[in-house]
Amino acid sequence: METFQVVILALIQGLTEFLPISSSAHLILPAQLLGWPDQGLSFDVAVNTGSLLAVVIYFRRELWTMAGAWSVSIVKRESSAESKLAWWIILATIPAVICGFAFKDFISTNLRSSAVIATTTIVFGLLLWWADYAGKRQLSEYQAGWKKALFIGVAQALALIPGTSRSGATMTAGLMLGLTREAAARFSFLMSVPVSLGAAILVTKDLLENPAAIDTHALILGTVLSFVSAYACIHYFLKIISKMGMLPFVIYRLALGLFLVGFLLFV
Repeated sequence: METFQVVILALIQGLTEFLPISSSAHLILPAQLLGWPDQGLSFDVAVNTGSLLAVVIYFRRELWTMAGAWSVSIVKRESSAESKLAWWIILATIPAVICGFAFKDFISTNLRSSAVIATTTIVFGLLLWWADYAGKRQLSEYQAGWKKALFIGVAQALALIPGTSRSGATMTAGLMLGLTREAAARFSFLMSVPVSLGAAILVTKDLLENPAAIDTHALILGTVLSFVSAYACIHYFLKIISKMGMLPFVIYRLALGLFLVGFLLFV
């Protein structure tokens, strides 16, 4: 890839990974609409690692506290709000892990198309609008409970379909279940840690099994830019989401979906 393409794709990954607009769709579309070369597995690992580092560093205190409380809950069987949240995050990860292993090849072979992305972008955009409009928005992430966490985990599994958006699906589910916008976003971001780590490990395994030429400059640049843009995205999104709501992202999703429909029909 040219440096310009590396910069654009890395910024797209960092910004869209945590916004409810689907990072996978935005990484697939440049190749399909602009004829750019496929970025390859090594670049996917790099930019996903950058996004993962961003969320881990941003939530380092919460993650450290949750890890300690989770360990205490196992060793001493003492429960706390932080240990419960840690267990709920683990539980919410299971559906995506199962579906990822079961349908990974089918999804990569049959669902990475502009038509699928157009459909999921519109449908799940409307669901996000409805959840934000109708949700009670009263609960914090510490009040979710295991049933709500599992439901959000199922929504996360649906986001394996390109265009759905992992953060969009999980925030939609959280809002449906009565979480505040900030709580739904934080729960979604914390959920991204085990899923992103697992995805990076799987993609790295595929890369090692199918070695290819590696552009070190592109990987380093992609990782750094993805980290910076993802960190900024998390920070500012959490600051403005309570006032802004989800409507701007819904409008963007609908506009993107309709543009793709028009592109498929007339180009």
